[in-house]
Amino acid sequence: MHDLVHKHGGKYLSRSGNFTPLEGTLPDLTLIALLQFPTLEAVKAFANDPDYAPYAKARQSGSVSALFAIDDTDLAGTIPYLAKPA
Repeated sequence: MHDLVHKHGGKYLSRSGNFTPLEGTLPDLTLIALLQFPTLEAVKAFANDPDYAPYAKARQSGSVSALFAIDDTDLAGTIPYLAKPA
């Protein structure tokens, strides 16, 4: 799977099972993987790559999981409790 991530320009930032809750209750987790891709198109290409399908199927059938893409938007100043930095 590492080669597949790299094929689409991605890199692993973290694959950890070490969780330290700082606020709230820790959800029932065993692993969080954080990957970085250069563009939304690249992460979509990764997620839709036929070579990824067996991994996705195994992940989906063997766990309660989710796959999200987030961007680098800075919402500071647009939400009342997030003041825009000076």
